Amino acid sequence: MSTVQAEALVKALDLLFTETFDEVQGIYLDKGTSMFETLAGISAREASIPVGGKCATLAAQVKHTTFYLDVLDEALRTGQFESRDWGRIWRETSAVTPDEWDAIKAELAASYGRAKASVSAITEWREDEILGAFALIIHTAYHLGEIRQALCVVQK
Repeated sequence: MSTVQAEALVKALDLLFTETFDEVQGIYLDKGTSMFETLAGISAREASIPVGGKCATLAAQVKHTTFYLDVLDEALRTGQFESRDWGRIWRETSAVTPDEWDAIKAELAASYGRAKASVSAITEWREDEILGAFALIIHTAYHLGEIRQALCVVQK
């Protein structure tokens, strides 16, 4: 069985990060639908609307994505995975002002930058690191889908 070169893995992950967050590369998203492209078109008012009776706001979706990035980034860097209150964001995030919405988007951008840098710094990949790096992308892609689907309801 052959092994994957660390350089090739980091390059592939970088392309997936770019596709998911920054700008569609044609890997799996439609043009103009990356996370930051999507968030750029959402107002604070729209980000504050709960989608459905028991669903969170778009702002909560973004804060949760940031929280997940931070937790997995820390685990990748330290090898430690501590218990966290995963429900806190869903309970505490509701309506946001324009300044709060801008801050939430800035926090996501900062967390993304840290996570991407951590992944790029790994030179010897263990199975848990590979899974963690892909989980960062897959989990974000899931919430991006949730946000984009909710926009269909919010922007009607």
